[in-house]
Amino acid sequence: MTAPPLQGLAPIAPRHARMLVLGSFPGTASLVAQQYYAHPRNQFWPILGALWGIDLAAMRYAARVAEAKRRGLAIWDVYAACRRDGSLDSAIEDARPNDLAGLVSRLPHLAAIAHNGGESARAMRVTCSLGLSVHRLPSTSPANASWSFERKLAAWRAVFEAAGLE
Repeated sequence: MTAPPLQGLAPIAPRHARMLVLGSFPGTASLVAQQYYAHPRNQFWPILGALWGIDLAAMRYAARVAEAKRRGLAIWDVYAACRRDGSLDSAIEDARPNDLAGLVSRLPHLAAIAHNGGESARAMRVTCSLGLSVHRLPSTSPANASWSFERKLAAWRAVFEAAGLE
């Protein structure tokens, strides 16, 4: 018997968002917690905290989300649902895409989309057609151990500065 597909998370999308960060699909820890980037070794929240000069990782999830929204950052995933054992992007099967064009159409101030990692970046053919600046960022996943925190931070900083989200 085939397991039912896993369902992703709803977007974090303030109407005034200027940039949308797209992951691929939430990992197991995120699905269990119903929180974006919930794995303790994922560097997403520490990177944002370093960019903004605050300790986001030490905050409760609701406060992290509120800070991201306040600063004009939207967060979602490329896939709405998939089948997968574990959390690795390489194990994603039967992926169903999210309605990225629909979300973008509801965010009138959006100027940029940033793909968090290679699997997310596979959707660049879709996001590049939406008339916004599109960037590929190094994955914040603990599976991306070949990039140091400092190297990831520098890449993320360049994109965030260009979008005015520093």
